[in-house]
Amino acid sequence: MIPALALDSITCTFVSKDDRSQRYTAVANTNLHIAPGEFVSVVGPTGCGKSTLLNVGAGLLQPSSGSVKVFGEELKGINRRAGYMFQAEALMPWRSALENVIAGLQFRGVDAERARTQGEEWLARVGLRGFGDRYPHQLSGGMRKRVALAQTLVLDPDIILMDEPFSALDIQTRQLMENEVLDLWSAKKKAVLFITHDLDEAIAMSDRVVVLSAGPATHPIGEFSIDLPRPRDVAEVRTHPRFVELHAQIWGVLREEVLKGYQQQKTRA
Repeated sequence: MIPALALDSITCTFVSKDDRSQRYTAVANTNLHIAPGEFVSVVGPTGCGKSTLLNVGAGLLQPSSGSVKVFGEELKGINRRAGYMFQAEALMPWRSALENVIAGLQFRGVDAERARTQGEEWLARVGLRGFGDRYPHQLSGGMRKRVALAQTLVLDPDIILMDEPFSALDIQTRQLMENEVLDLWSAKKKAVLFITHDLDEAIAMSDRVVVLSAGPATHPIGEFSIDLPRPRDVAEVRTHPRFVELHAQIWGVLREEVLKGYQQQKTRA
C-alpha cells in the first residue's frame, strides 16, 4: 500500500542568521510513514522536534535533506491534500464561527451558497448547530476548538495534521474533543498524524504510537502498535488492562528521553 504521507531520511538543520557557522539540527535521518486511514501519534520530550516533522509533512518547512511524498508523489510546496489543526488559536476574530469554518472553501472559489451549507453542516457535526453567528470571543475554549476542527475537516482533506490541538483545554473538555475527533475520523478514516506530549492521549486515540528521542537531532527510537479494540471512549479505555500494559512499555522507552530533555532545558536556562 502506498503511504498517504511518507517522510524518508528527513533532516532539518537551522542556520543562525547572525552567525552562519552556528547550526542546530532539530531532526536527523528520520523515517515516518502514515498509511491511508491510519491514526498515528508522535510523542517525545518538549522541544524535541515533533512540530518540525509536522511542518515538513504540511509543506510549510522544506527539509535540509530527505524526501516527502504524498500518496506516492513528491511534495512540492504546500501539501494541499492535508488539513492542519494548530495548537495555537488560529480563528480570525473578525469573522463569525460560520465565516471561519468556510474561509478555506471561499479561498478555493466554492460557490457562496454551497460553502455556507457545508459550513452549517460541519458546525452541526461538531455540536455547534445554531452558533454560526457567534464570534470567537463569544465562544468558550472548547467551542473555539470545535470551530477549528470544523474549519479543518470541511475541506475534506485526505491527510489530517494535528499539533497538540487540545493541550490548552481542561480535562473534561479535552476528553469530549478527543472522542469527537475519533467519531469523525472513524466515519471517513482519513490518515492522521497527531502530535502530542500526552502519552495517555496518544494511546487512547491511535493505531500506532511513534516515540522520538530528545533533541537535538531527534529521530524515532520506538514504535508501538496500539491493538486496543475500537470504537473507543478515551476515558473508559484507560482502565483496559492492555492500555496499562502499553503505557508501561512506551513510558519505559520515553522516560529517559523526557529526563534528557528536562536536563537540556535546565542547562539552557
